Amino acid sequence: MTTEEKLKYFEESSLEEARKQAAAMIEEYKATTLRQSDLQLKTESDNLKRSNNMALSKEQLQIKRKITQKQNELKEKLFVEVKQQLEDYMTTSAYQQLLIKQIKNVQKEAGSGKLILYIDPADSDKRSSLQAATGAPVTVSEYSFMGGTRAVLQDRNILIDNSFASKLEKLKADFSFNGGATNA
Repeated sequence: MTTEEKLKYFEESSLEEARKQAAAMIEEYKATTLRQSDLQLKTESDNLKRSNNMALSKEQLQIKRKITQKQNELKEKLFVEVKQQLEDYMTTSAYQQLLIKQIKNVQKEAGSGKLILYIDPADSDKRSSLQAATGAPVTVSEYSFMGGTRAVLQDRNILIDNSFASKLEKLKADFSFNGGATNA
């Protein structure tokens, strides 16, 4: 081989090697760029998901607060209506019969023990008829308890509270919107 042929061969080999290296470098660059793009896309996608989840959580919290506020408003409205119905009920003869029944039940519970029976100040006009119907002395309480009766079994230091105030408070405390008052 002549020098010129050797040079031409060397040049072609060098150019071929340079083309291969350039093609390999281009492929490597494309692969690297593609990996970086995929990584950036995944990162941005994760950031968007996280951002959406945070926004969704905030919105759910606001909705829960609004629901709770509305439930509390409705609960208050409901118990105002219940209180009004109790006040209406207290004007009926059925209420008088309830008081007699409560007093008789307490008398059975007390047996021969010492007993103090209380009625609400609003029921003071019923005192004499309740005493006549039950044969028990009835005391008008100094404090209002929205109707019903209270009794103290002095021998056993027991308070029997059949007042509407305590029953209403218990119902209010146990009330939930997933079915009303819970019976535990």
